[in-house]
Amino acid sequence: MKQLTKRIFPLFLSLLLMLSMGVTALASGEGNIDGGGGGMGSGTATDVWHSQDGVRITVVTAEGSVASTPFDLSNFNISGDILHFGKVSKLQYSGGASLSLDAGTYVCSKPGTALPRIISGTRSRASIEAIRRYFCSEYAAQLVADKAGIPFEELISGSYKLVIEPIAYFTHGGRNYAMTATEAALYNQRSGGTLRSKMPSLTHQNLPLSIFLETPDLGYPAWGGTTSGKVSDDEILSALGIGIVSYKDVPEAELQAPDYTYRVDTDVITSITLTSSAEVNPDDPASVTFHINGSSYTVNDIVMPAGGSQVVWAKWHTPPEPTTLTIQVSVDGASTAKTSFIARIISLEENLPPDPLATDTNPHFSTPSLPSNPQKTSASWSVWSARWHAKWEWESDWEWEDGSHGSDCPADCTSSHGKWVDNGEWVDNGWYDFTTTSYSASLSGSMEIHPDDIVPTAQGDTMKSGYGIKEGATAVFSSNAPGSHYAPAQTAVSYFPEFGYDMYWRLLSCSGGNTATFAFKPNEYSTYNRNVHFTPVWYPDNAAYTVYTYIIDAWTPSGMLSVNVNDAVQIQGSLFDDWYSKRE
Repeated sequence: MKQLTKRIFPLFLSLLLMLSMGVTALASGEGNIDGGGGGMGSGTATDVWHSQDGVRITVVTAEGSVASTPFDLSNFNISGDILHFGKVSKLQYSGGASLSLDAGTYVCSKPGTALPRIISGTRSRASIEAIRRYFCSEYAAQLVADKAGIPFEELISGSYKLVIEPIAYFTHGGRNYAMTATEAALYNQRSGGTLRSKMPSLTHQNLPLSIFLETPDLGYPAWGGTTSGKVSDDEILSALGIGIVSYKDVPEAELQAPDYTYRVDTDVITSITLTSSAEVNPDDPASVTFHINGSSYTVNDIVMPAGGSQVVWAKWHTPPEPTTLTIQVSVDGASTAKTSFIARIISLEENLPPDPLATDTNPHFSTPSLPSNPQKTSASWSVWSARWHAKWEWESDWEWEDGSHGSDCPADCTSSHGKWVDNGEWVDNGWYDFTTTSYSASLSGSMEIHPDDIVPTAQGDTMKSGYGIKEGATAVFSSNAPGSHYAPAQTAVSYFPEFGYDMYWRLLSCSGGNTATFAFKPNEYSTYNRNVHFTPVWYPDNAAYTVYTYIIDAWTPSGMLSVNVNDAVQIQGSLFDDWYSKRE
């Protein structure tokens, strides 16, 4: 298998990935890729896209004959209760297949290695480089081979191509749909233009323009039209919403999972462990330099006993925008297992909850279980130091000193005269004593949620649904180490029951410091710009509305500390109960 990977992966990735704001980007290699798109608008309760996307993949022969049943992939847990049109590819629709509503349960697979963003939205942006890297990887080829039921060696032989189509999951007319760009255009034609009238930014701009061909292939032309405006049904059906990957004998494009995942604009620590079979002492200490995002961080005077190890780290600040970095490490005087790392810098601002409306309903809601993310509340590490242990010892150096004949010596004396003299010196035959200084850190957290101060009918922590809640969370970081050893908690993310503690979240503001406080940021949908989250108006009575918060980004040389916290208010009634007129 290892011999095969040297020759299988395509650089003929004819994809266009939509980038908001009309930004154009080119990826390296032989693939021809352009980008376009635009803003999404806010939508309505019955017609809205919740930033959920995926792809439909069909394996075809090099001549364009369908060789496998199409299958769908998405990072989101898409419910089976969704309207769809089966697994039909653009090639099949072009060949005369008609749009037919499938009454069966929708099936979509969630890949083990997450897909990159496919369709850019208002707060999240697709990356051409990331999509190219994903679909040109060995992982993707293995995944497609397994899903399509085609032997891996056969799939990569050059006899097949992948047809990739973007999928959007959205609400239209109060019902949930899964549609490719081609299906959206066909549905719009059949329904008399309802999609284009209700959701033009999604179905007739960002979805079809997210992927298209730059060079003609399989009978579809290259797209040379707009990359940031609305397109017609005919344009979508003839040229848009399709990308093609050709497996040829070209070098591998490797898909690498990140070694580290950090948040944007955050103090973090990157660490490695040094080892040495020989003593590393102050006479010849080790040193390490971390090369990160154009800056270098050097640690000198590292010591350790023979056969020992030492954690070494750099404290640095991540960029303000999402990106992927390669961290290189130079080591002198010792050894380490790995000197190159991939760091993925992500933003948590991309999945804010949508505008809650008075017309929202959710009759099948059941209270979800609270999540339990990995929690690490303490860490320890140590630093070697060395001190000279003196041991003075006399080192003899005996030498013979000749003597003269004395007056009492006979004239015919032939014996030599002299004595042995020790011309030695005191020598320090000492050694280095190695000791460790131990450090530790701990993180504790707490949180409270309460009705917003302006909720008119709240009684303590009992409130009507539809009003806002406020949150206060606290993270206490304690350590006996110098400040260069750690970064206290900087990030808190809150999740909500109406979204299953998934899909949408709020990144809280942070006061900073070893005792950090967190609160909701101003809500863009609040008339009074309050720092709140609105409870859904449909939330059931006599139920606890529990907010879960994950406090993270407390960094130490031994990794990140994190803690789970939660709190609840009680829901009784809805805000509609406060709106009535009394008639005599």
